[in-house]
Amino acid sequence: MDGQVTIKIGGAAGQGIQTVGRLLALACQKGGAWLFALDDHESRIRGGHNFQLLRLSREKVAAPSREVHLLVALDKVTPALHGPELVAGGLVLADEGVDPAGWPLVEVPFNRLAEEAGGKISANTVAAGACLALLGLPLELFQGVLEDRFRAKGGRAVEMNLAAAELGYQAVAGVAFDHPFAWGEPGPRGRLLAGSQALALGALAGDLRFGAYYPMSPATDIMAHLIDLEDLFPLVIEQAEDEIAAVNLAIGASYAGVRAMTATSGGGFSLMNEGLGLTAMTETPLVIVLAQRPGPATGMATRTAQADLLFAVHASQDEFPRFVLAPGSVRECYETMARALNLADRYQVPVIVLADQYLTDCLAITDQPLNVPDKVERYLELSPDPATYRRYALTESGISPRALPGRGDVFFWVPGNEHREDGHPAEDPAKRTAMVDKRFAKLPAMLAEMEPPEVEHEGAETLLLSWGSTQGSLAEAVGLLRAQGHDLGRVHFRDLWPFPAKGVASILSRSKRFITVEGNKTGQLAKLIRLETGLKATGSITKYDGRPFYPVDIVEMYKERF
Repeated sequence: MDGQVTIKIGGAAGQGIQTVGRLLALACQKGGAWLFALDDHESRIRGGHNFQLLRLSREKVAAPSREVHLLVALDKVTPALHGPELVAGGLVLADEGVDPAGWPLVEVPFNRLAEEAGGKISANTVAAGACLALLGLPLELFQGVLEDRFRAKGGRAVEMNLAAAELGYQAVAGVAFDHPFAWGEPGPRGRLLAGSQALALGALAGDLRFGAYYPMSPATDIMAHLIDLEDLFPLVIEQAEDEIAAVNLAIGASYAGVRAMTATSGGGFSLMNEGLGLTAMTETPLVIVLAQRPGPATGMATRTAQADLLFAVHASQDEFPRFVLAPGSVRECYETMARALNLADRYQVPVIVLADQYLTDCLAITDQPLNVPDKVERYLELSPDPATYRRYALTESGISPRALPGRGDVFFWVPGNEHREDGHPAEDPAKRTAMVDKRFAKLPAMLAEMEPPEVEHEGAETLLLSWGSTQGSLAEAVGLLRAQGHDLGRVHFRDLWPFPAKGVASILSRSKRFITVEGNKTGQLAKLIRLETGLKATGSITKYDGRPFYPVDIVEMYKERF
């Protein structure tokens, strides 16, 4: 695509690949570029091979690209592994002694120049400086980024990194590069956010007051961002001894009256299933972020997947209403989390937010304001009458009055068992039926809350359907395929359960066929659509190797299979 440049930084864990990528992203944002960054790393602290990919564009971009213009090699294997991805005129930027494996090489002594600047620790800044010089970004812009980035570490850190950046720039002076970026007017463009950071900020916008978790990638970064904000907001984040404790801590906090959440991945969510059932039975609001990764068991701890959709829809024993939402972009991560906390509170149900490693770790720019409501509506009975208050009163809406413990003279029963309106356990068949019906009476209003799927080129001969993080790659792929003469449209789901069957059936019936694009083996969205609408997909484009879809993957798979 015109006006775009992709940089790939490759190296081993522990070499600071993310530092280089982040510095490049911040500088390019300040230079006025749109960007999308992808992080690919192994499940180890040291060694292995990792990379970060940074795609710059003159227009909004929401997906990675396989065409690499500049390859930054921080280890010796990067040229051989990623050199074949270089476009004509692309370059490898590497330290002294690295074998270019036959690809065009610009040798820059990263470590030697870093020592000259004041310490080997600044080798990443040397590499970033050389890279930005080839892209044509003014040194002054990068210097401003470094001053902001290292100011908290003291004057020596700032001086060392400024010197390292300048040495990196000088090292490539006079080097011809066929793909310099076409910078526009300098100035920060929008807000640069990681998906995990957007999920955390969205939770704050939804009035989150308590979070509990047990570390499990890729969900840990969400809670780490919240921990960084504890001193600035009325917020408590607790690391529990395991996922069972984490979900029960969050349930307890919610029962006490604050909005609460937990975040985990598939194995942790499996452990939380009994707690999920408890929050359903007690009708205690709760938000659970399920950051998907490949499994089963430990699976691939730092890779991505979309294989937990049906698990989330049907998790825990018996039947009960819940929301399942799946943001498709960094921006949607923010909006979805704020909305999830409100929906949980309003309907007294669990809300499961499906993210994944690709989405939580990616970086993107959003130019829309991160809106925070002036007032958060709480759905609480603040002055309950002890004579008439029934926590699980049978109501037409299915939503019972919810008072807070310690408010007034109301006596509380909190049952894990099936119960009467006052909360006392009950095994009477009529009462059991009435209570199940009461909980499911919430569904019509919950269904009305579901936002319709995003539709592009409705009525095209073929519709490609996606959910969650595949949004950006599919949007670009459909554009590429349409430019090649294919009559294609696109439907993207963020709200997945309760499933908006009627509206979806209406959209799909206007096309001859539909195909789902999913990061799982079995086409789980296709199965869900057939279950809820009776409509059968022509097939599915699936990918389950632990890596995300690139737009070109979808293009090639579609042309090959359909």
